[in-house]
Amino acid sequence: MTDYAIDARDDRKNIRSGASKMKGIHPSGESLSFSNYYMERNGKPYFGICGEFHYARYDESLWEDEIVKMKMGGINIVSTYIFWNFHEEIRGVFRWDGRRNLRRFIELCAKHDLYVIIRIGPFDHGEVRNGGLPDWLFGRPIRIRSNDEGYLAFVKPLYEQISLQVQGLLYKQGGPIIGTQIENEHNHSAAQWALTTGISNEWMTRGEDGEEHMLRLKRMAIEAGIDTPFYTCTAWGGASTPAEEMLPLWGGYSHWPWIYYEHDRFGDMKEHPATPEYIFRDKHNNSLPVSYNFEPTYVPEDYPYACCEMGGGMTPFYRYRFDFPYISVPAMTGMKVAEGCNLIGYYMYHGGSNPSGQRDPFLNDMATPKISYDFNACIGEFGQVRESYHRTRLQHYFYRTFEEWMCRTKTILPGDTSTMDPYDVDTLRYAVRAADGSGLLFLNNYQDHVETHDLFVPGGVTVKTASEEIRFPAEGALQLGKDGYAMLPYNLDLGGIRLKYAMAQPITTLETDGELLCFFAAVPGMPTEYAFETAALHRLEAGSAETARSGEWTIVRPAEGSSEPIVLMAPGGTIVSIRTLTEAESLGFWKAEVWGKERVFLTSATLLVGDGEVKLESTDADEVELKVFPDFEELGSVIGGELLERTDEGLFSAYRFRIPRREIAFGLERVGEDKAALEFAAGSFAGVKEALLRVDYAGDIGYAFIDGDLINDNFSNGKTWEIGLKRFEERLVREGMYLYVSPIRKGSMVNSNTTMAGWSSNAAELIAELSNVSIVPVYELVLKKG
Repeated sequence: MTDYAIDARDDRKNIRSGASKMKGIHPSGESLSFSNYYMERNGKPYFGICGEFHYARYDESLWEDEIVKMKMGGINIVSTYIFWNFHEEIRGVFRWDGRRNLRRFIELCAKHDLYVIIRIGPFDHGEVRNGGLPDWLFGRPIRIRSNDEGYLAFVKPLYEQISLQVQGLLYKQGGPIIGTQIENEHNHSAAQWALTTGISNEWMTRGEDGEEHMLRLKRMAIEAGIDTPFYTCTAWGGASTPAEEMLPLWGGYSHWPWIYYEHDRFGDMKEHPATPEYIFRDKHNNSLPVSYNFEPTYVPEDYPYACCEMGGGMTPFYRYRFDFPYISVPAMTGMKVAEGCNLIGYYMYHGGSNPSGQRDPFLNDMATPKISYDFNACIGEFGQVRESYHRTRLQHYFYRTFEEWMCRTKTILPGDTSTMDPYDVDTLRYAVRAADGSGLLFLNNYQDHVETHDLFVPGGVTVKTASEEIRFPAEGALQLGKDGYAMLPYNLDLGGIRLKYAMAQPITTLETDGELLCFFAAVPGMPTEYAFETAALHRLEAGSAETARSGEWTIVRPAEGSSEPIVLMAPGGTIVSIRTLTEAESLGFWKAEVWGKERVFLTSATLLVGDGEVKLESTDADEVELKVFPDFEELGSVIGGELLERTDEGLFSAYRFRIPRREIAFGLERVGEDKAALEFAAGSFAGVKEALLRVDYAGDIGYAFIDGDLINDNFSNGKTWEIGLKRFEERLVREGMYLYVSPIRKGSMVNSNTTMAGWSSNAAELIAELSNVSIVPVYELVLKKG
């Protein structure tokens, strides 16, 4: 039997507040700065949760709700690329209109109290044509991505134009822009020049002049007026990283579609390898200066370990299509936080669609879909919320609720993890973050590209602190479900009650009427159990839960699925109530300030709060339930539906609403097995927020057109293809749309055996079939205060 134990006696972190040059002051007096370990707001630890959303890849009329959706998911910083070729596709002609209206996007982020990081390039990548560099730079007698004065002369107007758009929105001016990323993966990654793709396949340089180029670009940005509290750069893969002047940012992905194009490195790839991303490391430790995907050019503990590209999804490449596992995202979040990250960043958090160009209709990288940039993100290309959105939201709540303590905790590993094999799914993976005798035990049973199974650990896991040993659980085996992950607290102070450990995932707390409510979620495959310090308990009410004594601890084991609270009284008289949500309930758990009071909610709908309204977004469900605590003092108007009933269900007040059901009618004419034409009558989309076209098909690529304009495309991977139609409503009514599935060609060959230019393509078998086409309504219900 493997002995799983970790020595967490030395849990003091060497933290130097104000250790960085990076700082800024808001006109309100608020300040931002960095210690060597975390971001600080007003001198206190601040846990940053950053989500990437590309404004130009989304319909500008729909930005606001999507920004609110990000905030409701726990995001507090929005990052966004400013793609040069989206704005200056024709030399000297800058566009900042419509979906390219950077200023309007940032203003909306400010309206909803979200910070912003702008990623100004000039090279961005982001799966954009030429990595974001305009076509007109190609072939010029200059050295791009270097200190070549000719190249910088072209960059200067770009920075000046960006500056014009953001003036008044910088943090020092009272705006939300707190950071600026310079370049991207300089000296590490490049992109193909699209003009040569398919012919000579010419790649641009990875970059020249190293850190000096990055510093030169930073000076240019400041001279242009882009003056922010801090500047960032991507640091992985040997990228140019002037850490003294720019915050180094890291990341990691579970899916690497680019490897199928690197024949010299990987040969003829047949299967994606299991990545080492899901093995715990310590990435803020001078004694471990180098580890997997982390080779800093600086002393690790001198600067925070922060991330900007934790895989919030992945875009398919033509040669690698996959059914993205959304569970990989919260597992990745747990890994990065366990490694010492106090500023996490998702790429992407919100998907989108590439805009059309003026010179070239398609502004994407040639290996990816021409229009779609869904990225399998937490929020999809048409606003769809995924499992990853719900699961990471719960983690974000915890990090923000306990941020001052959380940011000070130290990563502790059970030993040398560098030799662990990602294909080993029988050995439990675990680590601790701890401070002053309390901490979190991180567990992981997820591994990409490997089939995992339920884990059963007879001896549990023992954490040794300076004063005691804590076994998870106190008796019996530790269990963790297939693909599971967990973050289990120990010696956590809950309103004066010492929680010795919990075999459940903490979410957040809510103070109301002298009572502290503590919400936890059951971990799949793990029996729920709480252990309390008996001496600190003045009262315990556990209902039908099993209770037992183990030494100086009182152990409470709620029945599976039980909603009964565990009520305790602390020595000072504080009432602490612990609520355990089932996994299904937790995915519908929300927390927000509504009408002047912080509340918690349970609903399967997507909850949006802003402008004094509560919105419920529901996909293909015309009955919606919302449970709320504390109850609304008075519910006013209900727009888009009707209130059927209000009932009391334990802690919560439950509201049940009905929305008028809409069947979205459309005409469908099949033209062979691979083509179809759709027609829509005026008013087809009335009464719905969105209409999701769902297409099931077999073939190579799915294409959707309106009168010759490609509006969406999809690399077939066996999943249903979704397209949001509402934004195209006027054109659809006027012009209709059509679908085409290009075939998979088996036994394909090109015949040019002719005396003239008689090229022809033949295939032994063609596979292309549109099997099912339907439209699903997305409703919106709006609640206003009485």
